[in-house]
Amino acid sequence: MNLITKVPKGTKDIIGAESDKTVWLEALLRDTVRPFGYGEVRTPVFEHTELFERGVGDTTDVVTKEMYTFEDKGGRSITLRPEGTAGAVRAFLESGAYAGTLPVRMYYFANCYRYEKPQAGRWREFEQFGVEMFGSKEPYADAEVISIPYRIFEKLGLLESITLNINSIGCPECRQHYQKALYEYFSSHKDKLCETCLTRLDKNPMRIIDCKSPVCSEIAKGAPIMLDYLCDECREHFEKVKKLLTEMGISFEVDPTIVRGLDYYTKTVFEFVSNGIGAQGTVCGGGRYDGLCTQLGGVDMPALGFGMGIGRLLMVLGDYDFGIDNAPAVYIGSIGDEAKAKAMVICDALRASGVSAQCDIMARSVKAQMKYADKVGAKYSVILGEQECADNRAKIKNMSDKTEREISLSNFVNEFKEIYNG
Repeated sequence: MNLITKVPKGTKDIIGAESDKTVWLEALLRDTVRPFGYGEVRTPVFEHTELFERGVGDTTDVVTKEMYTFEDKGGRSITLRPEGTAGAVRAFLESGAYAGTLPVRMYYFANCYRYEKPQAGRWREFEQFGVEMFGSKEPYADAEVISIPYRIFEKLGLLESITLNINSIGCPECRQHYQKALYEYFSSHKDKLCETCLTRLDKNPMRIIDCKSPVCSEIAKGAPIMLDYLCDECREHFEKVKKLLTEMGISFEVDPTIVRGLDYYTKTVFEFVSNGIGAQGTVCGGGRYDGLCTQLGGVDMPALGFGMGIGRLLMVLGDYDFGIDNAPAVYIGSIGDEAKAKAMVICDALRASGVSAQCDIMARSVKAQMKYADKVGAKYSVILGEQECADNRAKIKNMSDKTEREISLSNFVNEFKEIYNG
């Protein structure tokens, strides 16, 4: 086979067993957030570029290096969604949801796009699950949002291999003093900083802490930490968040180096990190972004949330037993046109009643049909021929223990359900 093209670099097809696992995981995530009162929001896969430049931050790697941006036929600058929060916030503001009952709780599944070097756990197209909460400035909201991924990992049996790290990066007021201290510290190392960090030094020195360059990372280890510069309000907020998490039985570690890779964060930030998938170990990250709504031209509205990579979470799960069984409950084999039509009608009735059923659509021999039934793991099998159609009865075989019993063709659905569920 000589395909004219292959899947683009940094992307992959999700097919077969991997698709089944993805759908299963999405269902578990939905089932977890619903009791918290979250409803789904779906936003466009592309937005006006300004949304991400203003929202994500023009000093972040996402905006400066990784966005898929192009000019459409109307001359507008358009960007494929690099993360889910900015679009969700725009939708919240544009829909007028802020004028309703608060808090507003949203969750989303979003395909995101970033142009970066593909590696294990990092793709150019990836699915992100996230939640956003609008309207509460209280530390109780922080604790609730953090508890959601914790409960997800608890359901999946991953708590022993995943660590929750939290930090506070303060409010704009106390962060000014911190940024000044960082500027003074990193200025003394200007000759060693990478070109990107030299640009960040004047605009946003906090971004240097997040640099992936080994040299910059080493320099950042000696930098001042935000926790030493928190104002009284931010310190009190962080202390309450820690106290609430402790009382909820949610274990955590304080990591003063967490700043997150996006500029909109304030106060509480957090990451859930796996120790089993190498360098790209962060499977969930988030925090508070109280200024983002006004930054995007909307009302002043406190908000917070998190994003979780579906692909990375599947990597963490590894050989997890998903318990997915796509095998048909029954396979109906057939000989001759009349029997094939009868098998098709019965299968259609079974499927309409919620029973998984298959029949021959490949013109296979009876022997080949039974091989197929065995291969796909059918729980029961039936063979219809001229005699079975005339008698309106057939023998149904349990494929596991090979026992047989008769079943009526005219009342097949009801009788099969009794056999299958009995």
